Amino acid sequence: MKKQPRVAAIHDLSGFGRCSLSIVLPVLSAAGIETCPIPTAVFSSHTGGLPGVWHQDLTEAMDGFLKQWKQLGLTFDAIYVGFLGSEKQISIVKEFLQTFSGPKTFILVDPAMADHGVLYQTYTKEMAEETAELCSAADLIVPNRTESAFLLQEPYEEKPCVREEIESQLRRLSDLGPRKVVLTGVWFAPALLGAAGFDRDTGKFSYALAPKIQGNYHGTGDLLASSLLAGILNHISFEGALQAAVDFTALSIRTTWEAGTDPRYGVLFEPLLPQFQKAIGCF
Repeated sequence: MKKQPRVAAIHDLSGFGRCSLSIVLPVLSAAGIETCPIPTAVFSSHTGGLPGVWHQDLTEAMDGFLKQWKQLGLTFDAIYVGFLGSEKQISIVKEFLQTFSGPKTFILVDPAMADHGVLYQTYTKEMAEETAELCSAADLIVPNRTESAFLLQEPYEEKPCVREEIESQLRRLSDLGPRKVVLTGVWFAPALLGAAGFDRDTGKFSYALAPKIQGNYHGTGDLLASSLLAGILNHISFEGALQAAVDFTALSIRTTWEAGTDPRYGVLFEPLLPQFQKAIGCF
């Protein structure tokens, strides 16, 4: 049996509504990856349109995780950072990266801080700047188009993509530090939606698009990023991992739409995991 990769996943956890750790854990586990969660907060449900949400901040717990794992001498093949709720949490993650990232540790940062042209309500300008510093330490970042604009400190425009502009953005995002960049929410025509990638090591750009399903489906960014990391850690090429991730995400959205499930509850990805496993050749 091949060596099992180990990933530290620093995300929040929602009890209801598929997103963050409730997606990260099953996707990476199905791909044969030992996944060690560090919950940044616990929510009764995600906050996207579901009322009466209860939550508990876990900043102090993050410090406890870091301390014990350091005592245990744990090592990780990858560190996967998602949504962070405060400047203190960003600081803890920076310390975690310094402590646990070795020369072969693959670092993925999803700068989950904005969408539709605006920062999340919990995010400040200072947090956005510190998130950009986190991205500089990553091997791969996966911003959406709004997050890309904030990282590059340029205006956001909701319009069809132009290939030359997208490739310029990808190069400039890579100039921040990461060797690989995936930009999500890419579309050139209304019927297709997907992602664009850039690998600085090869100088190649790649595109993965799928038919667009109308509606706003929660957790799809987490699903794409988790699937992408799963493919990379199973030694799929960057281009192949990106295509597999977009295909899996698009199929999950279509399956949810066909089932008539409330899109606020997240996408029906669980029944499709065997197909994803086959796509990335993990077994």
